[in-house]
Amino acid sequence: MPSPLTDRERDLLALIREAPLSTPEELARRLGTSRGAVNVHVSNLIRKGALLGRGYVVAPDAAPYVMVVGGANMDIKARTLAPAAPGTSNPGTGTQAPGGVARNIAENLVRLGVDTRLITAVGRDPHGDLLLRETEAAGVDVRSVLRLDGPTGTYTAVLDDRGELLIAVAAMGSMDALTPAALQERRAVLRGAAWVVADGNLSPETLTHLLSLCSGAGVPVVFEPVSEPKAARLLPALEAGLAPHTVTPNVGELGALVGRAVPDTVEALRSAASELHARGVGTVWVRRGERGSLLSTVDGVAELPALPASVADVTGAG
Repeated sequence: MPSPLTDRERDLLALIREAPLSTPEELARRLGTSRGAVNVHVSNLIRKGALLGRGYVVAPDAAPYVMVVGGANMDIKARTLAPAAPGTSNPGTGTQAPGGVARNIAENLVRLGVDTRLITAVGRDPHGDLLLRETEAAGVDVRSVLRLDGPTGTYTAVLDDRGELLIAVAAMGSMDALTPAALQERRAVLRGAAWVVADGNLSPETLTHLLSLCSGAGVPVVFEPVSEPKAARLLPALEAGLAPHTVTPNVGELGALVGRAVPDTVEALRSAASELHARGVGTVWVRRGERGSLLSTVDGVAELPALPASVADVTGAG
């Protein structure tokens, strides 16, 4: 039986899986070690059967997985204990927890029993350490996450005593690191996925490159727009003929995708969804708040009612 891999060997193997065409110098830089050390680790990986040769042919990993690409941040929330009084200090409570659209999707997929991996960018700071630690503890594979010298993104929200949002500030500059080049380095794990889920925190250039990578490998992509301005980031890809398999907008985001305001009526939503089908999008799932949702495919439309619920916190609840 082969000897177990060391932590360093596992880290190196993860980098090789992400970018099997990397040079020893690139692997050494990303691993924070020397080229000589990389060569020693590679020899050990070959001896243990994890690599099949010095061409970085990785032993098969056949288990299907979903790769989620996009935003991760720390959610910092303050909530007043009574109706908010503007312009002064309000008694309240405060919490912080890992958040971000892509990160939240990844954790929920794991809770549904799906093998899920995450590509995002976080800083080498306490927020980044906590975010990765808790995300990994939830069961998400975080080996493909970028670590940055800058700060981890934050989403700071102020809620009133009923849980309604008063104001929020999203400091998400860390997402600028998710460049086409960063995804190109991780092309092997993207092309090996059964599905890819991308959120609107990606730049138009990065989103287009992601769809191109996945299209070439036959990997279907789900696009979650995040917001109306970020929904429009998909338009250059659509113009280039690179359509995701599925989009999941709310009514306003659907309007951003078709370039006009769309009334929240079944007929108007059907018509707008048909425009996206004509551009290659297979499934359009429109979220309508308390009205439920409308699921449109090229074969037809279904209306889905909202489940009864009482509001605890509207943050992230489309």
